[in-house]
Amino acid sequence: MASLESLAAEARGCTRCPLYKAATRTVFGEGPADAAIVFVGEQPGDLEDQQGRPFVGPAGRIFDQALAEAGIPRDRAYITNAVKHFKFAPRGKRRLHKKPNAFEIDRCKWWLDRELAVIRPRLTVALGATAARALAGRPLAIGKTRGRVFDLAPDLPGLITVHPSSLLRVPDAEARRLAYAAFLKDLAVVADALTLSR
Repeated sequence: MASLESLAAEARGCTRCPLYKAATRTVFGEGPADAAIVFVGEQPGDLEDQQGRPFVGPAGRIFDQALAEAGIPRDRAYITNAVKHFKFAPRGKRRLHKKPNAFEIDRCKWWLDRELAVIRPRLTVALGATAARALAGRPLAIGKTRGRVFDLAPDLPGLITVHPSSLLRVPDAEARRLAYAAFLKDLAVVADALTLSR
C-alpha cells in the first residue's frame, strides 16, 4: 500500500479535474499516518493554496483554537480537504472562494479514499456539507445529522459538524459566540468518542 508521502507526491501532478489549471499547487493532507482522527474540510483557501498546507488561514486559526479547547492535539490528527485544489473567482487582485461542484468532489474522492485507507482512523469528522458529501457519497443535511457519531459510509464511523469558516460569516457577536460554542460541543463529542474507543 502507498504511504501518505508517496500519495502526496503523486497528488502534486493531479489533473483529475480542471481545478488544477488555476490553482497554485495541490494542497494535500497533513498529519501522522497513525492518527486516530481525520478532519476533512471542503477545499484549500487562498492562504492554503499559497502555503501548500491545509487550514492555515482565518478558518484554520478558529479551528486550532477550538481543537485546543476541546483537548484534541492538532499534531495527532490528520487534516485534509475533500478537494485538493483551490477553486476561486478572481476579483481584481483578490481570489474569492467558490464552492466545489459534485463532479470536482467526486473526482477528488479518489485521493481522500486513499488517505483514509492508509490511516484507517477510528473517527472521521466532516467539516461542512462538501466534506460530508465526499465521505458519504451523497448530500447530507448538516442540521439533521450534526454532532453525533454514526457511519458516514460502511466501516467509516464519523461525525458531521460545520466548517469553521462558517463561524467567520456570522455577523452578530452574540450569534457568533453561540455558533462557536456549538462547534466546540461537537468537538467535545469527538474527543469523548476517541477516549471511549481506546
